Amino acid sequence: MRPASIARLAALALLLAPMAAAQNFSQRGFLEIESFGFPQTAPTDSSHGVAEALLRYEAFYKPGSAWQFAGSFDARTDTHREDERLLHLSWWDRETQRPAFAVRRLSATYNHGPVTVEVGKQFVRWGRADILNPTDRFAPRDFLNVVDNEFLAVPAARLTVEQDSETVDVVWQARFTPARIPLLDQRWVVLPENLPPGLRIIDGGARYPGGSEFGGRWNHNGAGYEFSLSFYDGFNYLPLIDVTPWHDPLTSGSGTTPPESSGVPPPPPAVALERFYPQMRMCGGDAAVPLRAFTIKGEAAWFTSTNAAADEYAIYVLQLEKQRGEWSFTGGYAGEVVTRSRSTPEFAYDRGLARAFLGRASYTIGPTRSVAFETAVRQNGKGVWLKSEYSQSFGQHWRATAGFTLIRGAREDFLGQYRRNSHALLAFRYSF
Repeated sequence: MRPASIARLAALALLLAPMAAAQNFSQRGFLEIESFGFPQTAPTDSSHGVAEALLRYEAFYKPGSAWQFAGSFDARTDTHREDERLLHLSWWDRETQRPAFAVRRLSATYNHGPVTVEVGKQFVRWGRADILNPTDRFAPRDFLNVVDNEFLAVPAARLTVEQDSETVDVVWQARFTPARIPLLDQRWVVLPENLPPGLRIIDGGARYPGGSEFGGRWNHNGAGYEFSLSFYDGFNYLPLIDVTPWHDPLTSGSGTTPPESSGVPPPPPAVALERFYPQMRMCGGDAAVPLRAFTIKGEAAWFTSTNAAADEYAIYVLQLEKQRGEWSFTGGYAGEVVTRSRSTPEFAYDRGLARAFLGRASYTIGPTRSVAFETAVRQNGKGVWLKSEYSQSFGQHWRATAGFTLIRGAREDFLGQYRRNSHALLAFRYSF
């Protein structure tokens, strides 16, 4: 039976579970409508507005003290073709667009004493820092809108053992899940300025790696401090880009008559951008030390690869965290050290936020209102990202969010290249 069919049957079982044992079943969900307004157009996108609707349903069934089954389903559509228009249920999350219907999560968890085992499509989060987590290698994201992204679940088996102050977490991912990167015909793709006139850019698809991925994390909770060590052996969920000449088989000619002698003008030149995901090995760690004035947090990871096209580098984050009344402050620096550079084109969100000062602040105005701010400022001043949001709930079910994201900088900077994508956000959510 195909995975999609298994997912459909499992989702149906979750929906029917309350008929069997309503006292052990819980459910929740929401319908959210978001609209984005862009003051500026982009070279690949002349529109000023995008709207999206998302329906998310989550269900949990606990037949006993040891077992729990969890499932989550998404249905979405939009005005800008970032979402598919196909009637199929996505399981592997390998679509370049967001699927119209997707199993977001579907897993079974067994707990007995200090041992917890979870099997299925699940979210695995590692690391301790905020905004950027270099050790978080089982957490690909949807980057269609680069600065407004969300995590993707992975099909995995996870074993967690907790004993006193020690926790060991072991993860085996059955099949590779890539991050979803910006579409070629959307505003979040920034192409080089020096392209030859008339050159076409073609999506050459992706080469997905075979095999599984493995990782482990050990965490120690001491008196006045906490730290962990982690290891990962798998693939980079952020792609490298292979650029090759592309020839359309329908126009390049496959018979005895060359296309230039057939009276049909040759098509303009084109190149294909093919995504591939190199092998990656990561060794890292994180730590937190609460002090009277603030909490110090740090996280670092070293990345190597057997692929000759991949760089070898380290990313580290050092931050301070402070809670004062209804205010929460986080600020720090993310750095990068490159020991082997191959100059292969890539989409690297984590490295794009390195060598920058990162910050986050939030304020709870009252039981129904809050404001939040996030920022990243490149150390050389060539890139700035500032995100602000105001959120307010109305009654038990409704919440409205308004925000604005400002992006500025130089074209050659990871953040600055999106300087035409500053935007306003207005969202309404009905929870049930």
